[in-house]
Amino acid sequence: MWRYPGDRSTEYNDIDHWVELARLFERGRFDAMFIADLVGYFDVYGGSVDSALRTASQLPINDPTTLVSAMAASTRNLGFGVTAGVFYEHPYTFARRMSSLDHLTKGRVGWNVVTGYLPSALRNMGQEDIPHDRRYDYADEYLDVLYKLWEGSWEDDAVVKDKAHDVYADPTKVHEINHHGRFFDVPGIHLCEPSPQRTPVIFQAGTSPRGIRFAAENAEAIFVTGPTPELVAPQVRQVRDSLEAAGRGRYDARVLMMLTVITGNTEQEAWDKYHDYERYASTEGALTLYSGWIGTDLSKYDLDQPLDDIDSNAIQSTAANMQKVKGDDGRRWTVRDIAVRRAIGGNSPVIVGSGEQVADELQRIVELTDVDGFNLAYVTNPGTFEDIIDYVVPILQERGVYQTDYAPGTLRNKLFGKGDHLNPNHRGYQYKVSK
Repeated sequence: MWRYPGDRSTEYNDIDHWVELARLFERGRFDAMFIADLVGYFDVYGGSVDSALRTASQLPINDPTTLVSAMAASTRNLGFGVTAGVFYEHPYTFARRMSSLDHLTKGRVGWNVVTGYLPSALRNMGQEDIPHDRRYDYADEYLDVLYKLWEGSWEDDAVVKDKAHDVYADPTKVHEINHHGRFFDVPGIHLCEPSPQRTPVIFQAGTSPRGIRFAAENAEAIFVTGPTPELVAPQVRQVRDSLEAAGRGRYDARVLMMLTVITGNTEQEAWDKYHDYERYASTEGALTLYSGWIGTDLSKYDLDQPLDDIDSNAIQSTAANMQKVKGDDGRRWTVRDIAVRRAIGGNSPVIVGSGEQVADELQRIVELTDVDGFNLAYVTNPGTFEDIIDYVVPILQERGVYQTDYAPGTLRNKLFGKGDHLNPNHRGYQYKVSK
């Protein structure tokens, strides 16, 4: 939608754009800005990267971690969820990067853990394609190393700052982690002193059975998505059940549903915006993204062919959900349906209506699905967010279902209340590596 008049997505190289966006989110009392990322590009559709380049389908793309410090300096409460893949950086250096951000944001950073799904990323990292479930075996050990560094290397009172005796940190309270595993050998100490959260808030979006197990064992905020709320509801139940199976409470993690909101003063105004957006939406861009998400070249399909039995090594839940969706006449979706209907909103439901109508629907979805909140995608940037903040947020606040101010402290405190609220994996590593 970068072609849409007033859209500022092409300003992604300008730090002022990001700072203004962060301030907008804080004005709207959003919990966090979630920044997606890819190390790779969509080259499945048509067998090349050309369509991604033509339509700016998540390409070009910068490193999201470079944005956070400036946005944190211009806000006081907004959290930042940064996406980073476990295959693209060694955990030792990544642990330092996230601890640094946690210090500089005063504990307002989270990490969206991804295992990656684009073959182009692995090729350019000199790796071969990795079977879906095996990626999570790698991620398990990656987080094992990180927890040891973040939670186990430095004791809480290791930093003494004793000027009289020339001692900044007490060496007896800083411990080597001595990790020797299948994928990593990390013998030494963490490079950073304990940050406000130690472990950043862990976000995760895996919704395959293996991904859900990984999320249940590690994540504090779990993303779910699907083309309809009815298809999201069983995902949420599965996540809650998996949390319990992992020894945690059903509500120990926040479950967040992705959706797109188009709103205005009236229902008619909202629908006018929707139809205006349709004039600029890129169907080629939609098919480019979907081909990458499901690992299947949709350019090879007849536009009116139903999408059946797609065996995907990419985002498995996306492929499965596509096969379940039916049109108004009961037929399965075709490639044409995706191109036309999902050029706006991607794989998420699209809510169109006045602020009050949208608020009604959000509350209905919460009741139907048992989600804790929403991951809001945009159609235009920043117009979609401005409309939500101006038309929807005040109504939700009046109804007492949306915060009117932020809780104090770290992102973890803001999401869960007072206390660290560390899941068992995090807390289990505290200082154990040295004893």
